[in-house]
Amino acid sequence: MKIGLYFGTFNPIHIGHLVIANHITQYTDVDEVWMIVTPHSPLKKKRGLLEDYHRLHMVHLATEAYDRLKASDIEFSLPQPNYTIDTMAYLHEKHPNHEFSLIMGEDNLDSFHKWKNYELLLERYSLIVYPRVYKEKSTHNTSLLKHSSVHFVRNAPIMEISSTFIREAIKENKDIRPLIDSKVWGYINHNLFYKK
Repeated sequence: MKIGLYFGTFNPIHIGHLVIANHITQYTDVDEVWMIVTPHSPLKKKRGLLEDYHRLHMVHLATEAYDRLKASDIEFSLPQPNYTIDTMAYLHEKHPNHEFSLIMGEDNLDSFHKWKNYELLLERYSLIVYPRVYKEKSTHNTSLLKHSSVHFVRNAPIMEISSTFIREAIKENKDIRPLIDSKVWGYINHNLFYKK
């Protein structure tokens, strides 16, 4: 089975995440997308993250209607901070019959060379790269653009929605219900998340 791994803090998960994940299951040879909730990204500050299990629960709520999208807490039991290469080694050991690919936004190519053992990731796994709109001139590593392991998703809807925007909007008491799954919104609203 071909599995696309979509790593993120999902703080919170929104329709942009769902559109990307679903598009990949429909328009590539990926059988399932596993939404891997990251407890702590080495490239992000931890301050402002909701507790891990709240974010995992929201991903469960958002994906339960999609047969080919799965929430995953695989990194919760791994040493922190989490590095993709270590998670991939663990997944490969646990699921030796699956073929794994990494899903990332096009903007992540700019910092990919900073990832731990990024050359090994390129050697062992394919990268499924989703297009993004750039506000600044891209500084892509041109060797990555032509690398045989890098595959761009074409004709994809571009979703310029960020979790940061949603958190700020909730803090400002804006109605952002169209941007997140209704069950996720119910959970956020009930728990008064992101209000402060």
